[in-house]
Amino acid sequence: QVQLVESGGGLVQPGGSLRLSCAASGIILSINTVGWYRQTPGKERELVASITRGSITYSDSVKGRFSISRDNVENTVYLQMNSLKPEDTDVYYCNVPGRGTSPYWGQGTQVTVSS
Repeated sequence: QVQLVESGGGLVQPGGSLRLSCAASGIILSINTVGWYRQTPGKERELVASITRGSITYSDSVKGRFSISRDNVENTVYLQMNSLKPEDTDVYYCNVPGRGTSPYWGQGTQVTVSS
């Protein structure tokens, strides 16, 4: 019923930019908290950015470089990533907390920053 689909990942050189998308079906993102996480096996999962009705937050590691936004008509949340660094390399996931249920996750999109 609920599906989150991430896209926009790829290979980019240090200092480059990517725009990730989280397209949702079966759930309205504009009335839910939406978070972007990143994780690779062997690394800690990190909350990169989140957006709610009243606030936007960023991790210290991406503050000033990344920007989260949403398009209510398209029911999509975006993560604009600028000034990318090799340490940003990871699989990026979209997440929406469940309401009395398990949280919803997308399948992830790979971001690789390398020269």
